[in-house]
Amino acid sequence: MTVLGPRALNRATLARQHLLDRTTAPVGEVVAHLCGMQAQEPQEPFTGLWSRVHAFRPVLLDRALTDRHVVRTHLMRRTIHLVTDDDALAWRARHDTMLRQRVLATYRRELAGIDLDELAAAGRTVMADHRPRTMAELVDAVRDRWPGPPRRALGELLVAALVPMAQLPPRGLWQTRSGVRNLPLTAWLGRDFTPLPKGEEGQEVHVGDDPVGQQLVRRYLAAYGPAATADIRAWSGVAGLPAAVRALRDELVTFRDERGRVLLDLPDAPRPSPDTPAPVRFLPAFDNAILGYQDRSRIIDDAHLGLSVAGLLAVLVDGRVAATWTTDDRKLLVGPLRPLTAREQEAVREEGHGLAAFLDQGIDRVDISAVRAAIG
Repeated sequence: MTVLGPRALNRATLARQHLLDRTTAPVGEVVAHLCGMQAQEPQEPFTGLWSRVHAFRPVLLDRALTDRHVVRTHLMRRTIHLVTDDDALAWRARHDTMLRQRVLATYRRELAGIDLDELAAAGRTVMADHRPRTMAELVDAVRDRWPGPPRRALGELLVAALVPMAQLPPRGLWQTRSGVRNLPLTAWLGRDFTPLPKGEEGQEVHVGDDPVGQQLVRRYLAAYGPAATADIRAWSGVAGLPAAVRALRDELVTFRDERGRVLLDLPDAPRPSPDTPAPVRFLPAFDNAILGYQDRSRIIDDAHLGLSVAGLLAVLVDGRVAATWTTDDRKLLVGPLRPLTAREQEAVREEGHGLAAFLDQGIDRVDISAVRAAIG
């Protein structure tokens, strides 16, 4: 079995994440190809798209959100993602169990004894008038029946797990500050969810007869492969996908990484030469290319793994996380995580000036500081 080293895996990831060459595809197609974009920080997807889409303009994402072709919702790993309308409806039922489990794991003691189906029905009844509500307003509406749990725990259970919600614009629009207003996904999109297949006596099945699970695996590999089954689960948070993988094995190719893990991939997906040049790219917080794996060694050193969960902004140099970045007082500040050569510094400044123009914050300098400590 062919062994793929970190550099080969890195170039495959960059190619599929549109980080080797910017794409000219429409924004909705890019969001779909990426299997969604993590978006709990509302402005971050704009930077992620700017680094991936040629001549990207913020109005393109704004329009996709207001036209309801892209939606903000809880999905993979119980985090807010931007996903297309079709994917939100097709994938939500496949994530329901995970979403409930993760909220209950966070608030196990506070939510003990609650009848989830009863609370879900109450939440759906409140939202049946199709009036957007904040989480606090929804909690107020059911509080008389469930006065015991903390408001935060009850609210997160409702909006992140029990009642599939869309976070409505202007939340997530360019350079807009807005609180979260929720509306049931089916009301916002005007269509119903794709149900899970049913087994005998109405039981849900998570075996080979799982078209949604198989679609998730194919789509993930197209955007992140080659990857191990542990990577697929880490990205989605969903259990049960190994059965979908087994159903697809005849149409997949396999490799190994240097740690001995079996990696799966689509036969015709791009796997560029490890020697392919990789341009500097500025990534937003919680970017897909970093968080999309259980083993992130293809793109970030172990010493800096804390960056990927701390919300710091990353700079890719030669395809790997080599610096952090931020903006302050008309400056774009780059903090290297290793010494950068003169040529690399020049490339960082050039891409940084392009980002500064895009951000439209009056930034007129790109400063590169001394090498900073590890972020573990």
